[in-house]
Amino acid sequence: MKYRKALILLPDGVGLRNFAFTSFVEIGKKMNWEVTFWNHTSFEVSTLGYNEIKLQGKARAKTDLLKRAKIQAELDYFTKKFKDPVYQTYKFPSSKSGLKTRVKNQLVSYYTLKHSGEKGLHQLRHKMKASERKGKHYTHCKEVLEQEQPDFIFCTNQRPVTAIAPLTAAQDLGISTGTFIFSWDNLPKATMVVETDHYFVWSEYMKKELLNYYPHIEFDQVSVTGSPQFEPHFDPGLQNSRCEFFREHNLDPQKKYICFSGDDVTTSPDDPQYLNDVAEAIQELNTNGHKLGIIFRRSPVDFSGRYDKVLRQYQNLIVPITPKWEKTGEMWNTVLPTKDDLELQVNTILHSEAVVNLGSSMVFDYAVFDKPCVYLNYDVSNKVNKNWSTDKVYNFVHFRSMPSHNAVIWLNSKEEIQNKLQLVLDCGSESVKKAKEWFEKVNMHPPQKASERIWKGIERITTIGNGSND
Repeated sequence: MKYRKALILLPDGVGLRNFAFTSFVEIGKKMNWEVTFWNHTSFEVSTLGYNEIKLQGKARAKTDLLKRAKIQAELDYFTKKFKDPVYQTYKFPSSKSGLKTRVKNQLVSYYTLKHSGEKGLHQLRHKMKASERKGKHYTHCKEVLEQEQPDFIFCTNQRPVTAIAPLTAAQDLGISTGTFIFSWDNLPKATMVVETDHYFVWSEYMKKELLNYYPHIEFDQVSVTGSPQFEPHFDPGLQNSRCEFFREHNLDPQKKYICFSGDDVTTSPDDPQYLNDVAEAIQELNTNGHKLGIIFRRSPVDFSGRYDKVLRQYQNLIVPITPKWEKTGEMWNTVLPTKDDLELQVNTILHSEAVVNLGSSMVFDYAVFDKPCVYLNYDVSNKVNKNWSTDKVYNFVHFRSMPSHNAVIWLNSKEEIQNKLQLVLDCGSESVKKAKEWFEKVNMHPPQKASERIWKGIERITTIGNGSND
């Protein structure tokens, strides 16, 4: 059988975990695909034994301004269309330092006002492509594509502006393109920066979201596949014994451990206080006969020292296990995952009793292993950011997918922590059933078949032979 060629576009590092560190490539090869990564990251994919082409260049400055305007205009459009102010909470205040920054902000405001509504957004999408066609990045991408002549370009992430040029060049050459919607919360945030011929989503729920937010996308352009990010949980080769894991990380074999999964400073500025509160409660439980400890897994993009005081105070109780990610730059998206971190995360889940966090998708990772999730749901008395609140977090649109309020155990105050953790230890499985229902709603099951479904979707698309929609 003749091999077809797929270029897997890695515009930034977030796609590594799903598509370079899983069995995605091997599955494609078994289905007679020649797979090459078109790699814009500093990670050498070739070290994994895969073909790669380094993607050179960057987006034009004007394109980035248009992208920022598109996000603002889309959030305004969503607010008006759905009569829901929640979309305004996804906006981040722009920096006002420096004349150059202020001029850029003024241009973004101008583009946003000029391109309001569905018609304006259509114009912005085309202007972003037109802008990129004038740049060296686009010219380089077109040359690569003319040389490689792939049958399909699969973009691993819909958010990076650097992906516009290669995808536009492909469409201009009549090469079919597709993108994966990276996370369960991305669509309401207006993070759809690229425009492709086809879209791959986690679930039927997400497909309805996509068609609702972007009515110019046709029903048949969307493939429901699930996300490969959960596939490592089903790989027994990644699972270590309790004895081995405890020995490697200096854990006490006499204790049971609760995992505290940290967020980044923007999502949860009061995380250190929450960790302190949980540690206090567990310390009290231990005085009453329990033998508990805390595994602290910080956000992989948080390299701050904001937890240091708590970790020193409770060093006999809290064991930090740092995610195995690599910092290659100063921006959050230059912190790259590693393959070793897949094993670390799997075993952290496997060998802890439950996870405590603020609104994280870790609820689904733990549900795979039949373990409960505890959501922090109260504001501390001495907040770092007076304008931040857990109410704001849980009002985000993606939490509306929760089929039952009991899919997690809610910590509604510091005073509840002891009793709720006791509930977790005694009968946490009651919430797990509801969490599994939630997981099945937001991610197509069985979850371990996501990569296979993506390749089948690509096969279907390339067999039909659908070209550009530009």
